[in-house]
Amino acid sequence: MKKVSILLTVILALTMCCKQTEQNPFFVESTAPHGTFRFDQLKNEHFKPAFDRAMAEHKAEIEAIINNPEAPTFENTIVALERSGSLFNHVASVFFALDGAESNEEMAQVMMEVMPLITNHSNEINLNEKLFERVKAVYETRETLNLNTEESMLLENTFKGFADNGANLSAEDKETYKQLSEKLSLATMRFKQNSLNETNAYSRLVTDSTELAGMPAYFMEMTAANAKAAGKEGWLLDLKATCYSPLLTFADNRALREEIWRAFSTQCLDGEFSNIENIKEIINTRLAIANLFGCKTYAEYALKNRMAEKTENVENLLNALIEAYTPVTQAEVKEMQEFAKSQGADFELMPWDWSYYAEKLQAAKFDLNEEMTKPYFELESVKKGVFGLATKLYGLNFTKNTEIPVYHPEVDAYEVTDENGNYVAVLYTDFHPRAGKRAGAWMTEYKGQWRNADGTDSRPHITIVMNFTRATESTPALLTFDEVETFLHEFGHAIHGMVSNCTYLSISGTNVYRDFVELPSQIMENWATEKEFLDGWARHYQTGEAIPAELIQKLVDASNFNCGYACLRQVSFGLQDMAFHTITEPFNGDPCEVERTATAPTNFLPNVEGTGRCTTFNHIFSGGYAAGYYSYKWAEQLDADAFAYFKQNGIFDRTTAKSFLDNVLSRGGTEHPMTLYKRFRGQEPTIDAMLERNGIKR
Repeated sequence: MKKVSILLTVILALTMCCKQTEQNPFFVESTAPHGTFRFDQLKNEHFKPAFDRAMAEHKAEIEAIINNPEAPTFENTIVALERSGSLFNHVASVFFALDGAESNEEMAQVMMEVMPLITNHSNEINLNEKLFERVKAVYETRETLNLNTEESMLLENTFKGFADNGANLSAEDKETYKQLSEKLSLATMRFKQNSLNETNAYSRLVTDSTELAGMPAYFMEMTAANAKAAGKEGWLLDLKATCYSPLLTFADNRALREEIWRAFSTQCLDGEFSNIENIKEIINTRLAIANLFGCKTYAEYALKNRMAEKTENVENLLNALIEAYTPVTQAEVKEMQEFAKSQGADFELMPWDWSYYAEKLQAAKFDLNEEMTKPYFELESVKKGVFGLATKLYGLNFTKNTEIPVYHPEVDAYEVTDENGNYVAVLYTDFHPRAGKRAGAWMTEYKGQWRNADGTDSRPHITIVMNFTRATESTPALLTFDEVETFLHEFGHAIHGMVSNCTYLSISGTNVYRDFVELPSQIMENWATEKEFLDGWARHYQTGEAIPAELIQKLVDASNFNCGYACLRQVSFGLQDMAFHTITEPFNGDPCEVERTATAPTNFLPNVEGTGRCTTFNHIFSGGYAAGYYSYKWAEQLDADAFAYFKQNGIFDRTTAKSFLDNVLSRGGTEHPMTLYKRFRGQEPTIDAMLERNGIKR
């Protein structure tokens, strides 16, 4: 009887296990097209068991490498390590991508639970002495292995990865590193969640339409719909970009502009969602980690594996830009102040005034404003134009596939093929803001690209996520020119991921140096003001009329409007980033004071006491750009130089495009980025092309 009971228990346990396996989409092979993830079967409760199993499998794979009785070789150690953890990579890719695009309280709770486990899991691998011994043994014989370029890079990265993550530390320091890593992961997670919560917590109901004088019709419809959805009457304002930016640009009500600006610029400064202590903990923990590795600052530690290499090189770039653009910016501010005065503004311009008067000055100088261009930038038309650009340059074609599951009804999935009809990738597009979506725009992947052991090519599943203005009851989604540029930018990242042609996942696609990854994205923005490009798709959403040549010329003429101010604003973020990450002693001061001091050389409008942007600076405190925000300007010199080459040969020249595809886009991180760039361009870049593009140097 006892035996029967035990048998029944085992059968029941196995049945339950099988049932759980069947129900969890991470544990079964996807039957969706191209093996895309079954979002339609996913529930929040699937994540924790999936992470548990994935980490257990990964540990077993690592143990198998360590316990291999054969001598360490490139195949049985480096490649085996590279191919380990496939389930873990899969679960993590889906989870973290969704955390940005479709988060909720349950996912936030899962995040709090799994992050320490993930950090500990990573440390157990990176600090495993026996594993490192095998890696080191292969590395020390690298000159005799006859490896190709990609294999050599994989070996180099693997060895450096262990060294940079503490493998060479003493036993005591390894334990310290583990503790610091866990501490850092939790602090960055709290920072990100606080930023999202604070944005979602703010709302302002307007019941008198006169308060919103100057606002476009689409904005009134959008905010009225927001109010209705919340069970209120009137116009509901929030701090999302689709509301915040138009208010600062169009609202005649200066008091309202100031109110919304102050609300935005005081997020996470105090109260329940304050990030002040999180910032201190993050930068001090990063400093402690850097010190463990013999570096005086975190920037020194981080820049070792960047194109810039040294803090000095970053500072030289930022200082060169300050020197070149300061006179331009000073002239722009003077002109803006004089213009505002001519419009009756008998006050000193404040930060909440700049966008408002900039819009009016641009209209006066170039007969151009946002509302003139938006009818020609209906989202569906923009998609046609952006996808069509990839077709013209690289032969890529995009076909919507409704059989591919998506994580939200607003998301579309596209099957991407080359000019011969061969499958290339899956692209997901997610364009509009939601409560669970963080602000901004980004590209990421649910699956990267690699070649299996048998040589078959496993193609990527890429997603681009944005926060564009929604359609209203009377109009489709109409984009601003800035949003068109944003679309092109993120799509450039997507192309980088989609056309990858590498063997190893860790160095494929966008897995490149941080200050190189923005080249493929930023170069795409250059087409936004090209007549030849706009002529092909920009049509009035009501009449079907092609965008007039005169309007295109106005866009071209206005393309450098306030270029100095825009440049130094971005430089200011880079200065702030470097200030936080070049501290040499533990910090316990006011982060906002660090921000104010660091950005002083780029501030041409009055500082407003009690405000700051550092407390929501997700790029550097939770988004992977620590000591790396300069990358945008670093890449800008690359993209200006590269697009000058396109202009020289023709903006749709297939030979130039093929060279860029073959030498840059498809190569991932298989070689040093400067090697790849020079192979395409034939020279190293300077800021000259950028200065010429902005009309500063001729």
